[in-house]
Amino acid sequence: MTVLVIGATGELGRATVSALSAHYDVLGVSRSTDPSVNLTEPETLDALFANHDPFEAVVVLSGAVPFAPLAELSREDFQTGFTSKFLGQVEAVQRGVAHVVDGGSFTLVSGILSDHPVPGSAAASSINSAVNGFVVGAAPQLPRGIRLNAVSPTVVTESVRYHEAFRGFEQIPAAQVAQWVLRSVAGEQTGQIFRAGW
Repeated sequence: MTVLVIGATGELGRATVSALSAHYDVLGVSRSTDPSVNLTEPETLDALFANHDPFEAVVVLSGAVPFAPLAELSREDFQTGFTSKFLGQVEAVQRGVAHVVDGGSFTLVSGILSDHPVPGSAAASSINSAVNGFVVGAAPQLPRGIRLNAVSPTVVTESVRYHEAFRGFEQIPAAQVAQWVLRSVAGEQTGQIFRAGW
């Protein structure tokens, strides 16, 4: 069976595909792959699930959020971020649950900003908190022993463009975050927020 990684071409996605490939067959997809999956276009998820055998696990490492001072954030900015990172991940679970084997799992991504905001992170902090809340609330309701967790990393070493905003935060390599994803996929826990590096 295969583990699906959505967002496989980003820094964290590439590291995760590498870590999982040592133990599983992995299908990595993103907006730039064939097949293409875009979380803001749920029909792309439906097409992928309809044309593939059931997955052992689904990992979602995708979703963009706006990063700007609160006074500069519009309603549309918040809506765009929630549609991409929050609703996109929620729909991956809702649309994918029928396409995951008994006892399989979903692993989503949030981030340290849910608990430790920085200037400009009002939207990102809200959205990461929403992802965590969904995991805690939805995990007990999934059927057939399917598990649901989130990995919440601190700032990633390779994400240099964010380092200035995260002054004083410990950084960890994407490969280390990927080990937390592997733990979620391979383990037995559900409804957990795995704090990677903090």
